[in-house]
Amino acid sequence: MAAGYLSDFGVILLFLIGGAIFIVIGLFTARLIRPHRPNAEKLATYECGEEAVGNSWVQFNPRFYVIALIFIIFDVELAFMFPWAVVFGRRDLIEATDGLWGWFALAEMFLFIAILALGLAYAWVKGHLDWIKPKPIIPTIHSPVPADLYQRVNERQYPIKKVEKPAEV
Repeated sequence: MAAGYLSDFGVILLFLIGGAIFIVIGLFTARLIRPHRPNAEKLATYECGEEAVGNSWVQFNPRFYVIALIFIIFDVELAFMFPWAVVFGRRDLIEATDGLWGWFALAEMFLFIAILALGLAYAWVKGHLDWIKPKPIIPTIHSPVPADLYQRVNERQYPIKKVEKPAEV
């Protein structure tokens, strides 16, 4: 190998350094050019065009998270399927191994889709895709202690004891 050539890792390092320099120059130029005039309107929290009212630590419906996770799973599935389809569509790769590569790739993708379909069916059966959840079934507990005894213990008011601070020496 000649002394003037870079290895493959050297080329990757040059691309990384060049990308980092490109980003830093862009951010620095934007900081020099943009106006800096903060006011109350610009510093306010933006909530889809609405005025922010109340505390931002509000209860968020967990169904949003479930739907978002299911969307991300199927979005990633498409990201995996696109390169597979590009490679699977090349006749020369399939014919190079007497068709075994093609059958393997096809079976592999069917298995991948079947696992995702099984996960979707599970989420569907469990009701995670229903926006309006059915009324929960409250389990019954069989206990030898009567239920009204629990209620009396919960309703009892306990006196608050005053704790005195020990005297300093």
